[in-house]
Amino acid sequence: MDHKITLLVVEDDKYIMSLISMLLKDEGYKYYTAVTAKDAITLFYANNPDIIVLDLGLPDMDGTEVIKQIRERSNNPIIVVSAREEENVIISALDCGADDYITKPFYTGELLARIRVAQRKISTKPNNMETFTCDNLTVDYTKDLVFVDGNEVHLTPIEYKLLMFMIANRGKVLTHNYIINEIWGYGENADSKRLRVFMAGLRRKIEKDTAKPRFILTQVGIGYRFTQK
Repeated sequence: MDHKITLLVVEDDKYIMSLISMLLKDEGYKYYTAVTAKDAITLFYANNPDIIVLDLGLPDMDGTEVIKQIRERSNNPIIVVSAREEENVIISALDCGADDYITKPFYTGELLARIRVAQRKISTKPNNMETFTCDNLTVDYTKDLVFVDGNEVHLTPIEYKLLMFMIANRGKVLTHNYIINEIWGYGENADSKRLRVFMAGLRRKIEKDTAKPRFILTQVGIGYRFTQK
């Protein structure tokens, strides 16, 4: 089975690394492995894996630092797999740029499901285009860059994923819950207030007039729609 994507697994527990490696091999995934943060960063820069599966408790550096360094260069999905269950740790990892968080011990089927969710996010680039342009807005998918009137706009990882997802579904009315589940990967208790905060931040960066948006339109009481024109 050829999934045509590569993963980087960063884990210093030999048993868990063996378990995940066997799981990915059985499913036909190509993957690289690292047991330290330093090796993880080196492998990431050398191979640019599509999805990163990351433990936080690494011997040489906290996993959140790995997330930050990856996010300086890439928006590729990061799935944290950690024994840490504290809410502040989970929030910190997500705020640093992680896309998903699984606590140990975990079900192998759940990890595979989260990887499939990450795969769907990767495949949301419209028709595998390298760039997308609508009026004064341009997205360069090869470099994960966004431009307005030719000037680069710096988006957070969540803002970029939101924009990418909206463009991929342009013309469709997307409900709050549907967007939340696709962007954050799971429930988030259907926090539409949090979604509105991120959407407002995105609009401030790409819209000339947030009161009369050109690109991301509000469907009152339902959700949002990216213009099809």
